[in-house]
Amino acid sequence: MKHTVLAVLMTLGSLPSWAQSTAAAGNANFEAERSRLTAERAAIDARFEKERAACYQKFAVEDCLRDSRRRRRAETDHIKRQETAINDIERQRRGAAELEKLDQKAATRRPQDAPEKQNESRQTQKDREQRAADHAASRAATAAEADARRRELEEKQKAHADDQAKAAQKRAEAPAAAERFESKQKKAAEHRASRERQNAERTKPRGAPLPPASPASAPAR
Repeated sequence: MKHTVLAVLMTLGSLPSWAQSTAAAGNANFEAERSRLTAERAAIDARFEKERAACYQKFAVEDCLRDSRRRRRAETDHIKRQETAINDIERQRRGAAELEKLDQKAATRRPQDAPEKQNESRQTQKDREQRAADHAASRAATAAEADARRRELEEKQKAHADDQAKAAQKRAEAPAAAERFESKQKKAAEHRASRERQNAERTKPRGAPLPPASPASAPAR
């Protein structure tokens, strides 16, 4: 039974590392793990409420809320997968324990069984354990593939949301940018007009000088 539990734990990547180290000894504390997951879920909910309040202070409120909900959903799904894995392993452990009891009872009732029968019984047990491990590995692979697809979709959605936010920001800033451009154009036109006036003043021809005064007539002798 211990080998069955260890094989299942090793194939379910969603479980934390403590399970793999304790499964061989059969003393994995699943109740403590469930308590940890419950605390994590509460922390996720609390963080989501804070993020939601912060989103209402931003310009792109809906985009911010959408990203926050997406993160909350991904984290909550990860916790659900861990809880499902724990439940699966406990069921496998109970099933293996029941099979071991049945084998022990059968061996007690049939001490005269030939070695061939004993070998066949052990092989049947190994086959059951292998099927259980294969089933767990298949579920883990399916979950990993689903995670990869989800992450890819979230990245695409985030990139699209970022583009939409940038476009919205540009649209919001467009009137102010147009006003600044018009102000620059007006100042530039005024500056050119001022320089043209100054140049015109410098190149304006001066008036003709006055003729020299005629000498006074000499007195008669």
